[in-house]
Amino acid sequence: MKRNHRTLRVWQSAIELVDDVYRATSRFPKDEVYGLTSQMRRSAVSVPSNIAEGCARGGTKELLHFLNIAGGSLSELDTQVEIACRQGYISEPGVLCEKIDGVFAMLVGLMSSLKRKS
Repeated sequence: MKRNHRTLRVWQSAIELVDDVYRATSRFPKDEVYGLTSQMRRSAVSVPSNIAEGCARGGTKELLHFLNIAGGSLSELDTQVEIACRQGYISEPGVLCEKIDGVFAMLVGLMSSLKRKS
């Protein structure tokens, strides 16, 4: 059985975003390991995970549900990046913010396409 989520550009970009978040949070203060570091990593990992889970489900309605959850996780991550910037943990948030925006745009595009087809 082929895992078709791996062929989606949005899933691939979300995986790259996870890598970027892990790199950025590896430089956070050690006292944040159970706080913001953990939160940001969980939010980032949730995005491709929900895309994959939605693709493994039976139909478009379920896929859309999981894509919406992925979008929610992206919004959480965006908020957490803002908090990290305000705390001085990230000095150049541009790359992360651009990737978040890019994945979000792809998610919205995929959801719109799926809604038109159903």
